[in-house]
Amino acid sequence: MFISSLFSGITKYFVSQTRSLVRLSKDKVGVIGVPSCKGQSAGGVQHGPKALRQAGIIDKLTQLGVEVYDYGDLVFEQFDDDTPILGLKNPKNIGLAAKKISDQVSRVIKDDQIALTLGGDHSLSIGTIHGHAAAEKNMCLVWVDAHADINTPLTSPSGNVHGMALSFLVKELKEYIPQIPHFEWIKPCISAKDIAYIGLRDLDPGELWIVRNMGISCFTMHEVDRYGIDMVLRMSMQAINPHGDRPIHLSFDVDSLDPRISAATGTPVPGGLSVREGIYIAEELAATGKLTAVDLVEVNPLLGTKEERDLTVYAATEIARACFGKKREGNIPPGYVLPRPDTTTVASSAKYGEEVERP
Repeated sequence: MFISSLFSGITKYFVSQTRSLVRLSKDKVGVIGVPSCKGQSAGGVQHGPKALRQAGIIDKLTQLGVEVYDYGDLVFEQFDDDTPILGLKNPKNIGLAAKKISDQVSRVIKDDQIALTLGGDHSLSIGTIHGHAAAEKNMCLVWVDAHADINTPLTSPSGNVHGMALSFLVKELKEYIPQIPHFEWIKPCISAKDIAYIGLRDLDPGELWIVRNMGISCFTMHEVDRYGIDMVLRMSMQAINPHGDRPIHLSFDVDSLDPRISAATGTPVPGGLSVREGIYIAEELAATGKLTAVDLVEVNPLLGTKEERDLTVYAATEIARACFGKKREGNIPPGYVLPRPDTTTVASSAKYGEEVERP
């Protein structure tokens, strides 16, 4: 019923959007590395930012003509005496780190830059979304993931915060969130109606209840298979940004991609998006001219074979490039001018087959 009701509006929405040219919301990108791993249990995800940098992500973005400011990796104090609270693991490490992330993302966006955050585990999005909302009150969220990451501390079967990140931010869930030390600073900053999920295929019971009862737009892999990624993206935008005038936050977990493409991640789930579908999402959101913040998370360069690690990093890098204007048919370099014949080196009177003197 919900999906059917969206069809009437999607044509009107996309007629107003210019899709042939990429119109970035800003021509400057602020890159923030977040080597976080405390939100889950698999070692190695803290090396994700380093792996993406070693793959040349900064140079590849610069080649697209955007002005890149690399702020390096945030440094977090580590606390060994971090006892779980109500089952939530590492509350002190995660809560204090999220505050630092929030402040940095907010500064970058207020400096008129698109915030690109390289993770790190998905708990970092507590900070990125909170910081984005502090800088731009009317933002909306596209969450591309195999998982909903909206368990509360009382519904999470694992206690891993990367599976709870959104629950601390959604206004409608405020009464369901217990008081957690070091999380007191977090103010719910986004409404359920302003969130669109794409690619889900592994939800816990509490998450499924929240999605169905809170009015969150949810497009699982079933909808991707049924309608195709283009229609799913159109329906997502019609649901959360019908007039095309709101800043967009893209939070992209590489486990949204099929494990054949993205095996070097902590919680892979079969039957995911193709790399083409992932790139298409990035291309189309970039083309709106409203993409203001991007999270690229859960790359773990210590998992899988070398080939699997390289492929995962490659896929993540290509999705990032698509967010900032990379076109699959190629890009014209900034300042490129089509060369003309130089009349000083070729005599205009030269006859066919006649040798021409050149300097």
